[in-house]
Amino acid sequence: MLIATWNVNSLKARLSRVQAWVEEVQPDVLCMQETKLAQEKFPHDAFTDMGYESAHFGQGQWNGVAIISKVGLENVRPNFAAGIEPDHEARILTATCGGIQISSCYVPNGREVDHDHYKYKLSWLQRLRATLDATNKPTDNVVVCGDFNIAPDDRDVWDVKQFENATHVSVPEREALAHVCEFGMEDTFRHFHQEGGIFSWWDYRGGSFYKGHGMRIDYLLATKPVVDRATWVGIDRNARKGEGPSDHVPVMLKVKDA
Repeated sequence: MLIATWNVNSLKARLSRVQAWVEEVQPDVLCMQETKLAQEKFPHDAFTDMGYESAHFGQGQWNGVAIISKVGLENVRPNFAAGIEPDHEARILTATCGGIQISSCYVPNGREVDHDHYKYKLSWLQRLRATLDATNKPTDNVVVCGDFNIAPDDRDVWDVKQFENATHVSVPEREALAHVCEFGMEDTFRHFHQEGGIFSWWDYRGGSFYKGHGMRIDYLLATKPVVDRATWVGIDRNARKGEGPSDHVPVMLKVKDA
């Protein structure tokens, strides 16, 4: 089973690129973020024609998360779990695919440290952890993936000095992410790769991609039962090349059948 996550940065603008990638790679599940589509505008038919079921939680020109699957799509839940303060933006969608509960997440950017959006980011991560506590056990098959807008440690930034006093690397953000993981989640990329300098996002400006000035802010967190079945994690850097790419690339996790 191949599970992938990709911030597509407008599915309307990049549908053909996404279709081409899906056709080539054939993921069993693809979680997307920043679809930037209203709920009724999601191209379900395009993915149905490719053999995928799809679910979308949209918000027009901002945010938006989706899951497409060819191994089942059940128990679809937009937003956080019942009983937890719902988010006012379309940033999390959960479904069961092939026996694994998978959440597609677009964590708030934060903008600037101490900005209201930064406080919203920390609150959002607290509610993500609360959702896990309310709906799952660490022994369940769970994957939480997407664009977290946090570089987990200094290896995940091209030059941490460039981000001093900035979002994505601040201690409160990293602690909030660690609190999510303390539920019983592991960063699957780090399970296989300890080296730094491997990124999933590069700014469009200043030739950042070609200079290697990026960050690893997209990843797949998984509970131990999933990690124990994992055989490979990869980042498709080639998806950042060519005409009109997203500023993010797909991250993939391969898991053996139970």
